[in-house]
Amino acid sequence: MLIHPWDAPADDAEWQRWLAAHDFGQLAAHGPPGEPPLVQPLHFAYDPARREAVTHLARPHPMWAALEDRPTVLLSVVDDYTFIPGPWQAADDQPPEHGVPTSFYAAVQLTCTAHVVDDPEAKAALLRRQTGHFQPEGGSAPITAGEAPYGRLLSGIRGLRLEVRDVRAKFKYGGKRSEAVQQRVSARLAERNGPGDAAARAHQQRRLAAAATPEETPAS
Repeated sequence: MLIHPWDAPADDAEWQRWLAAHDFGQLAAHGPPGEPPLVQPLHFAYDPARREAVTHLARPHPMWAALEDRPTVLLSVVDDYTFIPGPWQAADDQPPEHGVPTSFYAAVQLTCTAHVVDDPEAKAALLRRQTGHFQPEGGSAPITAGEAPYGRLLSGIRGLRLEVRDVRAKFKYGGKRSEAVQQRVSARLAERNGPGDAAARAHQQRRLAAAATPEETPAS
């Protein structure tokens, strides 16, 4: 993923806040020699304190053999995307038809070492972490190895701990354009109000505000 300086996150907190609210992505692993990579859409729960994400897959999944051979995987998350028509992006000294269309989006890619979890107690604990993230209100029976209703189902899955080794993040929201052009794009997004437009506009306005805020200096 190419990341220009104007698209880079201001700090780790920016992508971590975004990732906390975006917990569905695609897990990519190396395929067998001569075959394409294996890619699986899935929900996951990311823990910034442990620097790991947890998830699980069905036991018959073809990804297990690939992970045993090469455990390095990529967890890719993309959202808050929308299309920006060319005329919206034209500079003030350009005719609208000379503007270049583009895509706005946020993306985080986690390069991880995959650790397979097969112990029933460990799998139950991993699933409790996932359900605690996605279903904090509860309402389901406890997930306990050897106990109904979920205990007998644990043998049908394998857990995954994804140990994060590297993070690449990108917030592509027109940051290289002048503030006037960015504000114009934001206004057009508000007018169009299509799928993804409100989220993209919020990112653009947030990053504009952050860029306009002067850095604090120590008191003299």
